[in-house]
Amino acid sequence: MKNIFCPALLRSLCFICLFISGGSALADIVKPALVEISVNTNGTYQLEVRASIEALLTGINARYKNTLDAPNAAEYDELRVLPAEALLQAFKPFHTRFTREVKLFFDGQQAPLTISRVDIPEPGYTKVPRISVIYLEGNITRSIENVSWYYPARFGDNAVRVRQVDETNNKWHWSDWQWLRRDQQSESFSLTEVFTARPVTSVIVTYIIAGFEHILPKGLDHILFILGIFLLSVKMRPLLWQVTMFTLAHSITLGLSMADVISLPSSIVEPLIALSIAYIGVENIFARSLHKSRLIIVFCFGLLHGMGFASVLSDFGMPDDAFITALISFNIGVEFGQLAVITLAFLAVGLWFSNKSWYRQVIVRAGSLFIAIIGMYWTWDRIVV
Repeated sequence: MKNIFCPALLRSLCFICLFISGGSALADIVKPALVEISVNTNGTYQLEVRASIEALLTGINARYKNTLDAPNAAEYDELRVLPAEALLQAFKPFHTRFTREVKLFFDGQQAPLTISRVDIPEPGYTKVPRISVIYLEGNITRSIENVSWYYPARFGDNAVRVRQVDETNNKWHWSDWQWLRRDQQSESFSLTEVFTARPVTSVIVTYIIAGFEHILPKGLDHILFILGIFLLSVKMRPLLWQVTMFTLAHSITLGLSMADVISLPSSIVEPLIALSIAYIGVENIFARSLHKSRLIIVFCFGLLHGMGFASVLSDFGMPDDAFITALISFNIGVEFGQLAVITLAFLAVGLWFSNKSWYRQVIVRAGSLFIAIIGMYWTWDRIVV
């Protein structure tokens, strides 16, 4: 029975690892658009929409967690290497559709939208989405009292906030972000008074969910790293030591990155994160117990992963009046996600098989080997532009 069961389990494990690697971050992760609406007391308004024009042109939206999942992924890959001017020309025929499908409402009445300019950066590190800025503008009367926004689901998820601008007194007030999914229109933003901050509970819940979702289901590279930590030993003490060091490290760099104290380009951070996954997998094959050097290595790799978390949090945006609350809440969400990965791994294999004589050979070594191979492939893929 054991001779039949072990190969079957090994094949299942191989299938799972190959499935994970197939869904890897080999191309861009679809990111939400960030929309900022400025309403001025001189009777004008401006919108800045930060989004991937390549995704807009190819119809790649929130349905696809990775652009490789889209049927026209090849077209997307061709667009993302285009020079800025060439992509700008490719986007011009899309202007009419874009201004027709996004909607801005003042006091419930739809306002006309005109694209005044589009800023597209030159292609750089193409493993990370190129974010362009679409500027729209128009005129309004001073009597309006509220504004709302709609961004169609076929363009993707989006987050929106509004700024009231008093040019005469050189004052302005930002609203909080509204996170919009599933084709929903924003709630109305008042324009008759200073924006009030969201309740602290709303900030906490929003950013805990964002942190959790960055691990499950979106953070495949972080999931593999946590699985690598889990595979060294299912015993509680070495597992807690590793998780503690990883958490402490990524909390440090996440906070410093969000405060603009440190910054490294994605072209350095992303390949190093992939390399950390490969290293953990290789070390698991040879190490049988937890050593102090392992804790130091996990801590150092945690610093890298923290900068990866920061890139996501920067895209999501931070409330100016609740920065620390949002930062801590996001970190808590990340920890919940990591604990969920460990719990699922324990329930799947650790609980049932950790006391078997073949556990290390079949589960630990085979699983670590696949993690190492995936990590090395991701490293190569993220270096080769």
